[in-house]
Amino acid sequence: MQLITDEILTQVITPRLPETHKGNYGRVLVIGGSKLYGGAGILSASAALLTGAGLITLASDTVNRNALHARYPEIMFLDWTDLTTLSSLIKQANVIVIGPGLGLDTDAQKLLQLTLTTVNAQQTLIIDGSALTLLATGDFKTNCPAQLVLTPHQEEWHRLSGLKISEQNPIANQTALATKFPKQTILVLKQHRTEIYSHQDIFQNTSGTAAMATGGMGDTLTGIIAALIAQFKDPLPATLAAVYLHGLAGQLVGATHYVALPSTLIERLPELMVQYSQKHSK
Repeated sequence: MQLITDEILTQVITPRLPETHKGNYGRVLVIGGSKLYGGAGILSASAALLTGAGLITLASDTVNRNALHARYPEIMFLDWTDLTTLSSLIKQANVIVIGPGLGLDTDAQKLLQLTLTTVNAQQTLIIDGSALTLLATGDFKTNCPAQLVLTPHQEEWHRLSGLKISEQNPIANQTALATKFPKQTILVLKQHRTEIYSHQDIFQNTSGTAAMATGGMGDTLTGIIAALIAQFKDPLPATLAAVYLHGLAGQLVGATHYVALPSTLIERLPELMVQYSQKHSK
């Protein structure tokens, strides 16, 4: 098992070229945020924005529009019941996040099915939260052509893999990943020391703090992963960097706050991005 340190940030995060525009930094679509869990979608999209993705759209319940635009008017909004426009946006995105605050009702099932059957091989699909539960319990296509990134906590991984938490270990986890999911799938198994699995390698994160044990942290992580993949293309190094960056930002907030709120953590991301872009190892 390889340890992830801040070296991954200097490898992945590059300085922006002087002659550049928003289109160079990727399109991210976040599908999430029901009436009850609207903050989850907003946190994911906000994290993608402040980690540097070029264009971000949140497809969500309409009740969340004003809350999003009061905080970040830079993020575009779509009523997720407009399936025709949503299908078009899925096709246009470089990275799609589905699941933060999605819910488990029939509408959520339709949104997940639409996403799984619309994405293509040039895209990355990050599946989180409610969508992981739906994926584990429903009859959904799991051999979709997109690069998959799964971000379960241990109980969600139990539902997906069949491994009880007590049975989860590096060998069993990697075997289950290889058996149940396409070869290009990356597993981000969230726990005290989050582990990241590809079909070939296993990594363990070294950043983070107990102050991060609060609602919305996983939603924030999905936005960071999405933004780094959208910008820096190579999914596995970008995912490793995102996990470390998430924990590092949490440490900075946790140094002076008993609880590191996700919304506060997100505000620290731009300064970390510029700091490590200046250290970029050529």
